[in-house]
Amino acid sequence: MIKDPQDCMTMAEVRAGVDHVDEVLINLLGQRFGYMAAAARIKDDRNKVRDEVRKAQVIDNAIRHARDAGVPEPLVAALWEMLVERSISYEAMLFDRKSDRSA
Repeated sequence: MIKDPQDCMTMAEVRAGVDHVDEVLINLLGQRFGYMAAAARIKDDRNKVRDEVRKAQVIDNAIRHARDAGVPEPLVAALWEMLVERSISYEAMLFDRKSDRSA
């Protein structure tokens, strides 16, 4: 059984918790990238793949959630900058594949 961090009494419990959280995060990232695949499928113009206004909104939302959760905001800002950029690249790649197949 995975314990809450404040209930951990051994490093084995801490490590089990970290491993569990990592697995959950990977599954959530898979779901997030599924939404990027959906976006690539839905969008009709490659120029719509990069949306700087939306990028800023996503990062600002993440920072706000970090603040509310007591997670270091600079860390979340840096992680989300990288995550969003990689998401844009992934979506662009899928969009290009879609365009190549329809040509």
